[in-house]
Amino acid sequence: MIAITGANGFVGRALCARLGREASIRPLVRRRDDHLPGAVIVGDVGPDTDWSDALDGVDGVVHCAARVHLMRETATDPLAAYRTVNVAGTQRLAEAAAAAGVRRLVFISSVKVMGETTAPGHPFRVNDVPRPVDPYGQSKWEAEQALRAVASQTGLEVVVVRPPLVYGPGVRANFL
Repeated sequence: MIAITGANGFVGRALCARLGREASIRPLVRRRDDHLPGAVIVGDVGPDTDWSDALDGVDGVVHCAARVHLMRETATDPLAAYRTVNVAGTQRLAEAAAAAGVRRLVFISSVKVMGETTAPGHPFRVNDVPRPVDPYGQSKWEAEQALRAVASQTGLEVVVVRPPLVYGPGVRANFL
């Protein structure tokens, strides 16, 4: 059984459709979504999220849920808002996953952890020093570090994926 957080988001929806053809999945969402029957409602992701029921019997988690770039930022302190969801929420999920006996957590981070640009002909490399520029990138980098700490304390296997801008049918936000 694979739990997918943010299952009704842009990446999560596509992942559920694809992975659901090959494995048993448990979509996890903040609130009811009539387009995703059988999804487990976990509420807002943050330091107090109760993941216990959602992770019961789960072997792996793909963590897609995040506070993402907003075209019109409304938070007084955007970095604090990103940290609440992307860092504290991710750490809470990892701790709950380890306690529930989950073997592996795949974290959908972002290439923005690495920075905004590279010199022409020099793409980002796995061994480059992260240089996040904005609150989103910073929070994703901090979440990666929090996951490494949980992994070292619990044995939870953590995999970090840093995709670039993701696009496809139904894309919104930055790509538009």
